Amino acid sequence: MRIRQNRAEILTNAKICGKYHKLIIKDAKISRNSRPGQFLMLKVGDSQGPLLRRPLSIHRVDKEKIEMLYERIGPGTEILAQRKAGEFLDVIGPLGNGFTLPPESRESEAVLLAGGMGVAPLVFWAQRLVAGKRKSAGDRIQVFIGARTKEQILCEKEFKKLGCDVKIATDDGSAGFFGRVTGLLEAALQTMDCQRIIVYACGPQPMLRELVRICRKKLISSQVSLEEHMACGIGACLGCVVNTIDGYKRVCKEGPVFEAKKLIY
Repeated sequence: MRIRQNRAEILTNAKICGKYHKLIIKDAKISRNSRPGQFLMLKVGDSQGPLLRRPLSIHRVDKEKIEMLYERIGPGTEILAQRKAGEFLDVIGPLGNGFTLPPESRESEAVLLAGGMGVAPLVFWAQRLVAGKRKSAGDRIQVFIGARTKEQILCEKEFKKLGCDVKIATDDGSAGFFGRVTGLLEAALQTMDCQRIIVYACGPQPMLRELVRICRKKLISSQVSLEEHMACGIGACLGCVVNTIDGYKRVCKEGPVFEAKKLIY
C-alpha cells in the first residue's frame, strides 16, 4: 500500500444537511491507491493548531477526486467546516485496511449496515461491489441505514442510484422502521439465508456490539469498520487499540475493518 503525504486542493466543502458536510479534495495518487474502508488523516488548521490531525473515512472516489463526509461536532471539525474551495489541506493517506471480498468459490449476498456517519465508507464499498460484478458479491446489495430522525438519514439516494435495496430505521419512528437499525436487520434475517450473507458494517460502538452478537448467534460472516479516536493514524502512538482474540490490535493499522468474530466486547 502506498501512503502519500500531500497538500491536496479543496474542490468543495459544503453543508449537506444539519451539521453534516461533504468535503471533496483533489489528489490523483491518493485517489488511485484508495480502497473502500480506508481513511485519510487531515491537518484541518494552520501551524497554530489544532495539533492532531482528524481521521475521515473515504466516502467515494471519482477519478482524481476524493469525497469525505464529516459531522461538525468539535473544534477540529468546526475549523474544517470553515475551509474554502481553492485552499489546500495537508493530507496523509490512504491509511488502514479496508473491506475484503469473500473467496471466489463462495456465493454470497452483501448486506451493508450503517449507523449515522457509518454510511461514509459503505457508499465507496457499494460502488466497488457494483462495479466489480463479482458473483460472490451477489446480484443484490441490501443496505440498512439507521439514524436518530429522518432529517439525519444520509446517503439513501446514493445507495439507490447504485441499485441497492435500501431499508431505513429511525430511533423516533419518523421514517421507516421504528427502532434501532440492528432491530430492523434482525427482523429481516428471519426470511434470509444466513449462510449466504456477508454483513459489512460501520457505525457507533453500541450498534456494532449488537451486530456482533446477532452475527455470532446466527453464524453470519461479518466485517465491521470501527470508529475510534486516533492521534497519529499510522500505528505509532497505540492510542486506538481494541481487544481481539489475537490480542490488542491498532484500529488505524490493523483496522479499521476487522472480522466481527475476532472482536472481544
